[in-house]
Amino acid sequence: MFTVEQIKTAHSKVKSGADFPAYIQDIKKLGVTYYETFVSDGHTDYYGVNDYKTSSSAKYDTLQVVDISNIEQFKIDIKAHQQGKTDYQTFCNDCAKAGLEKWAVCMEKMTCTYFDKGGNEILVEQILQ
Repeated sequence: MFTVEQIKTAHSKVKSGADFPAYIQDIKKLGVTYYETFVSDGHTDYYGVNDYKTSSSAKYDTLQVVDISNIEQFKIDIKAHQQGKTDYQTFCNDCAKAGLEKWAVCMEKMTCTYFDKGGNEILVEQILQ
């Protein structure tokens, strides 16, 4: 089974949103089948086969995620991040301001889904391989 340390090593190569697809391929090879990252503190729950689960610790001080999501602003923010114009912390701050609670990546479907605090899907993106 994979460890958080192995995932951190793969993540250390990510400098911007433009590096995300390669990161996904790396952790998929480790055996990660699904993960959820929480905007409030940056911790991530990673899942593998046979109900395997491991979690990372909080990455930063708690962010206040607003209650009402702003989908249009989020679309602007994510586009900027994917073009490499913002770093990870800026993206997380932008997510909190836009009302995003978490994102979930499914390796089988190769999708990244963003959710608001009510559990509603805000945006589903196909991860390019």
